Amino acid sequence: MKRCRNGKIIATIGPASSSPAVIEKLYLSGVDVFRLNFSHGDHAGHEKVYNAIRSVGHKSHSFPTILADLQGPKLRVGTFENDKIFLEEGDVFRFDLDKTPGDTKRVNLPHPEILEALKVGTSLLLDDGKLRFEVKDCSSEYAEVKVIVGGQLSNRKGVNVPDVMLPIPALTEKDRKDLDFALRLGVDWVALSFVQNVEDVEEAHSIIKGRAKIMSKIEKPLAVQSIEPITRISDGIMVARGDLGVEMNPEEVPAAQRLIINTCHRLGKPVVVATQMLESMITSPSPTRAEVSDIANAVYCGADATMLSAESASGQYPLESVEMMSKIIEATEKDPSCVRRIEDDTQCPHQTSLDAKCKAAKDAAMFSNASCIVLFTDSFESVVRCSRLRPTCPIVLGTSSDEVARQSGVLYGVCSFVTKKEFDMEKLSKVAVTTVVNRNFAKVGDRIVMVNDFESDSVNILQI
Repeated sequence: MKRCRNGKIIATIGPASSSPAVIEKLYLSGVDVFRLNFSHGDHAGHEKVYNAIRSVGHKSHSFPTILADLQGPKLRVGTFENDKIFLEEGDVFRFDLDKTPGDTKRVNLPHPEILEALKVGTSLLLDDGKLRFEVKDCSSEYAEVKVIVGGQLSNRKGVNVPDVMLPIPALTEKDRKDLDFALRLGVDWVALSFVQNVEDVEEAHSIIKGRAKIMSKIEKPLAVQSIEPITRISDGIMVARGDLGVEMNPEEVPAAQRLIINTCHRLGKPVVVATQMLESMITSPSPTRAEVSDIANAVYCGADATMLSAESASGQYPLESVEMMSKIIEATEKDPSCVRRIEDDTQCPHQTSLDAKCKAAKDAAMFSNASCIVLFTDSFESVVRCSRLRPTCPIVLGTSSDEVARQSGVLYGVCSFVTKKEFDMEKLSKVAVTTVVNRNFAKVGDRIVMVNDFESDSVNILQI
């Protein structure tokens, strides 16, 4: 389905949007990628949503992408005798392994791996960073801390440890079961939470074995510090600003976002910007001006996609949120400075034959004022390399692989159709012309650029 924009929209499915009728409306309103959040719901519910999305694809002869987002480790304190306490700045408090309900002096921290990793001076954050502590004394069984920022602390609030590499795998036992289920369903991408290092991504690769693409969520400062090796081994990256904004100072997040996006561009990996993009539209039919600017900034920086979370999953205005995000992306891309801003040195082609083909296609389209580039390939890497160069017109992907068609849905400027694998350029030309005219990417008299990457070793593969 043709969109009037290149940037993609990811929408999280939840109670407000899980019915087949709403899923179809979301897709028609502009959703390119549907996110199944395995932090909520059960397998039966996710399967119904999965089937509804695939049904919409079949009905519209298109290939919506499905992203399974794994929960990852959830680190939480225990419970209190009276359900909650209040801590003042300067108070001394204790976290320990005792499962007895806590009081104003102590509480259970049922994660010995955290206690073993702590050092004197380490920061501990609780309840999404609302409370801040500094470790003054610790052992493998307790941590005595000083309250730096106080407030109310209640049962099972989340714990963040921003300064320390925790000896905790990114995949919990729950995640492994969810991952197995998601892969059996046939999801296109898997979002991996709690990534700290390349080993976390390598472990996921060893389990997935190419059955889906891996999108590493960058939500910890340690991951930002290792962003280049993590990006190299991942298929895509998500700037998960929720947890990242808890563990980093808020004023540091924009620079981290820019670093992550630029690294993805340079290495040729798709990148998604997520969290609180239209937060006010959970309860309001219109966004704040700051939210509009936030989405526009992600577009200017060259993000492949922007994501809706609670706005589409549990908000009062899921369709309006999608429509608004689509309008913002479309309007921003019409700004002449948008192309100039994302065409920086991170888009320079690499010295490979594949990049040479993609750069030639981009230049041919630009200087011939072509309506679109038609790329015939079964290689996901070829689509990524072409999208990375940000051509001035859409990329219409013709592939014989349903899998590649769906996986490419997250890529900037790419729209897919499935066709028989063909090596004859004359026959491919007819397929290309018929497809782009029928799908309104071009009209009679327009120029298009066609690249045949079915023959990956061929040089004579580009036609205008």
